[in-house]
Amino acid sequence: SLLKEDGVALLHTIGRAGPPGATNAWLAKYIFPGGYTPALSEMMAAIEKENLWVTDIEALRLHYAGTLRHWRERFAANRDEILDLYDERFCRMWEFYLTGCELSFRRMDQLVFQIQIARRRDAVPLTRGYIERWEDLHRGETVSAAA
Repeated sequence: SLLKEDGVALLHTIGRAGPPGATNAWLAKYIFPGGYTPALSEMMAAIEKENLWVTDIEALRLHYAGTLRHWRERFAANRDEILDLYDERFCRMWEFYLTGCELSFRRMDQLVFQIQIARRRDAVPLTRGYIERWEDLHRGETVSAAA
């Protein structure tokens, strides 16, 4: 009911490849209590239940592994400063988390989904060309920090 009749939404979320499964016990205890990584089938069922249209899906398989690698490297480069704020246990736990998650995205079943959702099937063009045209039109524009 929050999406207008001609509205389009983008769901950008971490998900799992394959069927529904359980949350890793270590992650549930130390990093994301109550967290859950859904399978695409679970997200699709929720979207269909609301009578919405999936107009596009992109599965970003390895992209987030690179993001996690950069975060891990930046964490390591700033570890002394972080240790001034948190204890050694936290630092080791965070290093383990970043490394484990990177491997989950690189070698296991984790990925990022971008699911475009609309109320109407004709809410967006048939192909993704409109995205590139918009980017070309706005290339070079910057947003001020005060905006």
